[in-house]
Amino acid sequence: MGNARLDYIWLDGYEIANIRTKAQIHPDSSYNGSVEDTPKWGFDGSSTQQAEGHDSDCILQPVRVYPNPFRQNAYLVLCEVFHRDGRPHETNTRNLIDRDSEAEFWFGFEQEYILMTSNGRPVGFPDGGFPEPQGPYYCAVGAHRVEARELVDEHWDACLAADLGVTGINAEVMLGQWEFQCFGKGALRAADDLIVARFLLQLITERYDLIATLDPKPISGDWNGSGMHSNFSYDYLRDVGGQDYIEALCEGFRPFHQDHIDVYGAGNERRLTGSHETASIDQFSFGASNRGASIRIPLYTTTHDWKGYLEDRRPASDGDPYLIVDRIMRTVKVAHEEALKAV
Repeated sequence: MGNARLDYIWLDGYEIANIRTKAQIHPDSSYNGSVEDTPKWGFDGSSTQQAEGHDSDCILQPVRVYPNPFRQNAYLVLCEVFHRDGRPHETNTRNLIDRDSEAEFWFGFEQEYILMTSNGRPVGFPDGGFPEPQGPYYCAVGAHRVEARELVDEHWDACLAADLGVTGINAEVMLGQWEFQCFGKGALRAADDLIVARFLLQLITERYDLIATLDPKPISGDWNGSGMHSNFSYDYLRDVGGQDYIEALCEGFRPFHQDHIDVYGAGNERRLTGSHETASIDQFSFGASNRGASIRIPLYTTTHDWKGYLEDRRPASDGDPYLIVDRIMRTVKVAHEEALKAV
């Protein structure tokens, strides 16, 4: 077997971070995909909003390696970005996450997205018009009810072949809108897998001449927006819980509502209107099985002695998963202690 191909992946410095990639051949023919044996690399940060031209070199530090589902003897290399002097780059949001506590957190992201044609319309929307109103499209089957299922299934197959924690897919409420769920035991693993799953989705759309937009509300009017509901749990919530504890914990999120909104994605004010299964961006709320709340207490939790997980429904589809898990973990640290005092 020849030397392996390595496709490096990182997030750039734009307000809504784009995924960037470049590839090289590993110098050692015995390379087997270990992070420790994956070399650092560099790139021109002046072309990605991460450096000025007079000092443009940025460093790619490999942090996780996945098998490349499209090629033999090839790997996907997820990286953090560093300055050339070794400092974490300001856009390196992964570096914010607390390494001492991230392992006990489990996250499940519900990544919604909309497939768009080159004319800027969701796939299935007629030119200059609209399909029939929402209702028949969610989890639907059949022509004119779903679009681009072949692409969606190809994406899921690729995620599974790459050993990502993508656990399910479904057509969403708006025609041309889809969702995949990505789960990880450990905040870093969950967020890493989501970034690589997004990368594979974008890669596959190249062959279909479609655009997978993460814009939370690309079509105005009586159409659902796209979110990234973030389900989370940690040791105490899974093992002990209790109704009084969970309700006090949710209440402990209230003082930090704006801090969450600030890092939950761009354009979220167009989505969080209080309609279309969302809470208002200006108000915090929680409730059991309430999809119109900021935080939903799922049926699983209430029927398992109030132990399990919670769903934060505020993050937008274009949210940075590293910022989301960092903010949730920091809020939990404070709210957990206050909730223990209340029960």
